[in-house]
Amino acid sequence: MRKMLAAAVSRVLSGVTQKPASRVLVASCNYSNDAMFAIKKCDLYRLEEGPPVTTVLTREDGLKYYRMMQTVRRMELKADQLYKQKFIRGFCHLCDGQEACSVGLEAGINPTDHVITSYRAHGLCYTRGLSVRSILAELTGRRGGCAKGKGGSMHMYVKNFYGGNGIVGAQGPLGAGIALACKYKGNKEVCLALYGDGAANQGQIAEAHNMAALWKLPCVFICENNLYGMGTPVERASASTDYYKRGNFIPGLRVDGMDVLGVREATKFVADYCRSGKGPIVMELQTYRYHGHSMSDPGISYRTREEVQNVRRESDPIMLLKDRMVNSKLATVEELKDIDVEVRKEVEDAAQFAMTDPEPPLEELAHHIYCNTPAFEVRGANQWIKFKSLS
Repeated sequence: MRKMLAAAVSRVLSGVTQKPASRVLVASCNYSNDAMFAIKKCDLYRLEEGPPVTTVLTREDGLKYYRMMQTVRRMELKADQLYKQKFIRGFCHLCDGQEACSVGLEAGINPTDHVITSYRAHGLCYTRGLSVRSILAELTGRRGGCAKGKGGSMHMYVKNFYGGNGIVGAQGPLGAGIALACKYKGNKEVCLALYGDGAANQGQIAEAHNMAALWKLPCVFICENNLYGMGTPVERASASTDYYKRGNFIPGLRVDGMDVLGVREATKFVADYCRSGKGPIVMELQTYRYHGHSMSDPGISYRTREEVQNVRRESDPIMLLKDRMVNSKLATVEELKDIDVEVRKEVEDAAQFAMTDPEPPLEELAHHIYCNTPAFEVRGANQWIKFKSLS
């Protein structure tokens, strides 16, 4: 009797289509629409109050931030691979580890606001609106790149994003100039001018601070402090490592740059401060880069592998957001894994394009010198060869 019953149950079960465990879990999960999170209190300078210490994250925003940070991470790892395969030549500075900075900054401003940064620019290029395909193609010097293959790693542009600047600290006074244009137009827009802890010691940064304060420009000076200026620890290069106080007469705040929510709330605060007509403000983002200064720097001669691994284990920005979302039922592990798969495919497809798209022809050498100017002749390296300019 028992054998007959067991056989009958077996026949019934064999006729049932088994669903993958992950899909069953996702289908049965009751997602939360939003959740409240505590964020680290910012250190303040010449400010009576700062950003809030709690914030709400919606499921929609959480998934968007996670996808964006994963895309930046995968894109940088692919750039590392393409560089080692010699598809990318010259300078290349990667920002993996600093994803919360670029994603959090974009989440805290308007698309019509302005951003200018240093040569470690790939993450901000993406969050400002450039596709992975156009970024990787620019890195490989192809026509489909965002600067038509002529800019490379350090010179990428898109609307309201002014690069990628190869001269250390030059984006400080340039950012102040953009902020001056915003004030002149009276459009309530602000400019974020980003520089590293190494560039914070440049004289032109202090000069830009002075002019911005004197004219009350809507400029947010942002120091991405990843603890090393090239291969030099901040303690060996700076008499004071409180970069948020470097404005002296300009208010400042220091933010946990590994927490995308903390960066978002701090950016909203400083943007509102500038929009209200109070003048400039300095924001220090305490962050960390996993790669060396550039692709020519292995990054372990002045710091240990254990140090990098500890940061990855304890403070990785993607991991922190993932844990928050899963623990608060804003998403499941399986759902986030599906996003990882989609991001990998997007980056792989973009890399394939970046390796096969043609390089710009010599005839286009003089194109795009100006954005809106009639064509004119440009003399080449050989004085008898001339190229035609096109806008």
